[in-house]
Amino acid sequence: MFRRPHFTEYVMARLVTMAVTIFMIFVVGLVWLNEDAQQNLLAISFVALAFMFFIYAVYRGSKQMQKELITLNNYLENLDTLDAVEYKARFFTKEFEDLNQNLIKALKKAKKREDIKQRYNAKLKLKNRQRADMISAIAHEFRNPIASIMGYSQTLREDPDIPPALQEKFLEKIYNNGNKIEALLGRLILWNKFESGEATLHKSCFDLYALAFEVKRSLKEKYKNREIHIEGSSCMVEADRTLMDVVLKNLIENALKYSKEDVEVVIGEDCSVSVTDHGVGISEEDIEKVTKKFYRSGTHNWDNSMGLGLSIVKTILGLHGSHLEIESKLNEGSTFSFKLEK
Repeated sequence: MFRRPHFTEYVMARLVTMAVTIFMIFVVGLVWLNEDAQQNLLAISFVALAFMFFIYAVYRGSKQMQKELITLNNYLENLDTLDAVEYKARFFTKEFEDLNQNLIKALKKAKKREDIKQRYNAKLKLKNRQRADMISAIAHEFRNPIASIMGYSQTLREDPDIPPALQEKFLEKIYNNGNKIEALLGRLILWNKFESGEATLHKSCFDLYALAFEVKRSLKEKYKNREIHIEGSSCMVEADRTLMDVVLKNLIENALKYSKEDVEVVIGEDCSVSVTDHGVGISEEDIEKVTKKFYRSGTHNWDNSMGLGLSIVKTILGLHGSHLEIESKLNEGSTFSFKLEK
């Protein structure tokens, strides 16, 4: 089967062919022009020896060039798996040295493009996974209130003889589930603003202690049989009042959801805020995860509002130069705290 020759083989084949041809012409011409056999033999021997040295020199040079070509070819052949280029490689000619340097530059650029491509693909996979998690979370959270609304509505529609008191109770259930869907949509819209970088702070000076009481009054309508104790004193802060309302409401409502006892809110003179419950608590392995988007603990389904509540709290506090601290013991309770600058 035909095989293309290596560089040295090709050069030597062409050189030997030319050398033998020239040597034969020289011998024939010498014998034809000079009848002295001894002189002819001496001249032929000298020319043959010169040709041999010449061919050997060319052979050494071609072998060196073949070696350099193999080195460059190895770079190109292993471009996908090559981690580093051998910078100390020495080349026989300046042209090959320049070629090697240009190849090194090309490899660096190719590696850089490959790294950028891999990072982009990793981000794309992460975004796709987050999108899938978001769709799953939305479907999970909207399923229950929608099913409740449809169930109560169907009962009212199919049975017109339901007592007025029971009708009022069913309508209240429908209304509460409608409010829950509205709250979920609001949380989803707020999270989307944070993700897209569209959220901006509208700071104003307000009393954090007074805001806590406003949040307490709004939650008492939903948790009528629960107590929220607020301790502390007036503390004026400069922050986004609407977003801080979201923070307090999320933290206090989480405390109400995951405990059956009273919830304690403390507003410090240094504008520190702590929300304490005596409920199910959080395991050590879950503490670092509960503020991540869409995170759900298999044990207590922490922050079941699409897994965004504590993530939104963390983001809002970050915009205000603060951070959320969590102290918790499983089956004993949790304390969520943060501090704002005056």
